[in-house]
Amino acid sequence: MMKRALFAVAAMMMALPALAQEAEHGAEAPSLFAGDLGNSVWTLLIFVVVLVVLGKFAWGPILNTLQTRESFIREALEKARHDREAAEARLKEYEQKLAAARGEASAIVDEGRRDADVVKRRIEAAAKEEADKMIERARREIQIATATATKELYTLSAKLATQLAAQVIGRELTPQDHERLISEAISGISGIEGAGRN
Repeated sequence: MMKRALFAVAAMMMALPALAQEAEHGAEAPSLFAGDLGNSVWTLLIFVVVLVVLGKFAWGPILNTLQTRESFIREALEKARHDREAAEARLKEYEQKLAAARGEASAIVDEGRRDADVVKRRIEAAAKEEADKMIERARREIQIATATATKELYTLSAKLATQLAAQVIGRELTPQDHERLISEAISGISGIEGAGRN
């Protein structure tokens, strides 16, 4: 950049005498290059000194600041891009986890329904089995009660028949006779009932 500036100044210095001569011959309007060669040299020298001073004390720090700012912006953009990519990756990961959690929740609900159906069937089967057992127990108890009542009825009928027979015969029976007559009466009544059922 400095070389370009010096080249431009040198080119102006060479063109300066030609421009000054043209200004003297032709136009009456004031020219920037009007005057003598000494003023032009001093102007050029001051310009070069100002250019060097600005280059050393102003443009260098300004350029460094601009380069620092450019690198900061570049790093910030790179970091933002990296953060955006990381955020997108995390978002995809969370979406996958959410989909997996939904699938797992659905599977748990389905499993719960299946388990509930299995438990319901077990409870129904156990209740039916218990009811069947209770009905069977009730039937047995009814049969036992019926048999007991029938036996008591036979025994009572036999005693009554024995007492009636004793009164008719007119003699008193011994306990052995009494038991024998009761047994015969029960056998006779059981035989009559068996024949009636058949």
